[in-house]
Amino acid sequence: MKKIFSLLVALALVLSMGACGEKEASDPASADSGQNARESADREDSGSEENTSDESARESAHYPVSLTDQAGRSVTIAEEPRKLVSGYYISTSLLIALNLEEKIVGIEAKADKRAVYRLSAPELTKLPNVGSAKEFDLEGCAALEPDLVILPLKLRNAADTLEELGISVLLVNPENQELLNEMIRLIGAATDTEARAEELLSHTAAQEERLAEKLEGAEAPKVYLAGNSSMLSTAGDAMYQSDLIRLAGGINAAAEITDTYWVKISYEQLLAWNPEYIILASDAAYSAEDVLADPNLADCDAVLNGQVYQMPNRAEAWDSPVPGGILGAVWLAGILHPDLYPPAACDEVIDEYYETFYGFVYSEN
Repeated sequence: MKKIFSLLVALALVLSMGACGEKEASDPASADSGQNARESADREDSGSEENTSDESARESAHYPVSLTDQAGRSVTIAEEPRKLVSGYYISTSLLIALNLEEKIVGIEAKADKRAVYRLSAPELTKLPNVGSAKEFDLEGCAALEPDLVILPLKLRNAADTLEELGISVLLVNPENQELLNEMIRLIGAATDTEARAEELLSHTAAQEERLAEKLEGAEAPKVYLAGNSSMLSTAGDAMYQSDLIRLAGGINAAAEITDTYWVKISYEQLLAWNPEYIILASDAAYSAEDVLADPNLADCDAVLNGQVYQMPNRAEAWDSPVPGGILGAVWLAGILHPDLYPPAACDEVIDEYYETFYGFVYSEN
């Protein structure tokens, strides 16, 4: 009955419009007006179609894009990724800085432990987690039907499996400042956020230049950077942390170590290096007070002079290759060279960075 009623109404409207058309046709002025209106409407419809077409063309102009990831794999991304999964806290932090947090549908484990997420994009902590590099949830990741997955280099096997399922995967390996910059450009190109990525890189470059200018000619003290789990774990010259020390106007006490992983050393080795400063990782399971009270280090210059500090961890670990890692160098410069780079100037740089790329004021949290 409803269909019959609808048809009758439509027929009545057609007949009514036809009658009106006959009356208007008898009036030349009305006929011209109707013709002009129809032509105007046609132009508007055509313009609307052209605008829609132009917008679609702009969106698809960047794709397909072929990239080489940091494992040397060739990856082709056919269309703009709408659903992203990040299985690595460093790439997740970058996605936030690139204003892509609303596209993330899956995230690494323990996201609720990362302060920068809570401060900048708290909704991320409620997303499904895909595990960690040690225990990746391959099935859970695939179930999210992502367009693009970003994983650390250690998960190459998982990446190959996901690609067999038709899911694009980028493997990243930001082990030093150069590789971190490469990762930022890589993900920027993959997600069509190159302009924002370059803005981020420009900020880092500007801080590097400022540090070089402020610290030019300054004597570089020897710095020992201790790891999270043990004071006797450190990073050698091939690690990101060595770049951080250098940028801050220091010398890595462990520079002779060429391993690309954290290395265990002995008290004897640390005393032989005799650093002027000992810096603890931001997530260290021990404190500066513990180090100062350690009888094994009583003769170390850093301990004798009370120059033992822990890196801040109010937002994220600057002693790891996160996008804001340059802030670790800025902070450390204020410790090593307070006369040349006052802590107040460091605080200003840190606040500016988080306001610009993460939308919160660091000093207020």
